[in-house]
Amino acid sequence: MKPLRRVPLLALLAVTSCGIPATGVVEAGGPASGSLPLTQVYFVENGALVATPRNTERPGEPEAALVLLMAGPLTGEGRVGGLSTEVPGVPTAAALPTATAEAPGTPSSDAPTVTVKGDRMTIRLPPGMGKLSDIGVRQVICTAAAAYRLTRPSVGALTAEVAYGAGQRVTGSDEGCPDR
Repeated sequence: MKPLRRVPLLALLAVTSCGIPATGVVEAGGPASGSLPLTQVYFVENGALVATPRNTERPGEPEAALVLLMAGPLTGEGRVGGLSTEVPGVPTAAALPTATAEAPGTPSSDAPTVTVKGDRMTIRLPPGMGKLSDIGVRQVICTAAAAYRLTRPSVGALTAEVAYGAGQRVTGSDEGCPDR
């Protein structure tokens, strides 16, 4: 009877002494999840800018956030008064940057583009976009800056130039953006 009692003990010793060293918890990034990262898109509610979280497949890319802004608020989004926008939608069907036959990897001219050098951001909206109101310009600047900061949280205030329409240019800062 005694030899049978030793079999489980011997099996346990064989498994635990296989030569693999014990380790502690290994950190390998954040937990897996099925939800997309969020970016802040700025809409208007009762005459003021409101940061509205939106899912994005391209966190940290201002162009993707601007496409979400130009798509407008979703039905039922916002508080009692609802959200609105002073930024017109994309004037053509091509909303997201895509490669063109002439320039693979280059965004189409119908997509917004954003370049950043130091603390200066240049935002070029698609051709054909009409005049923007002051609050519309603020929506664009705050949305692009918030998206840029998503993957660069230590970036300070940004000065942005918004180019749109037939050569119109407006300069502003993201310092007064809500939830900054």
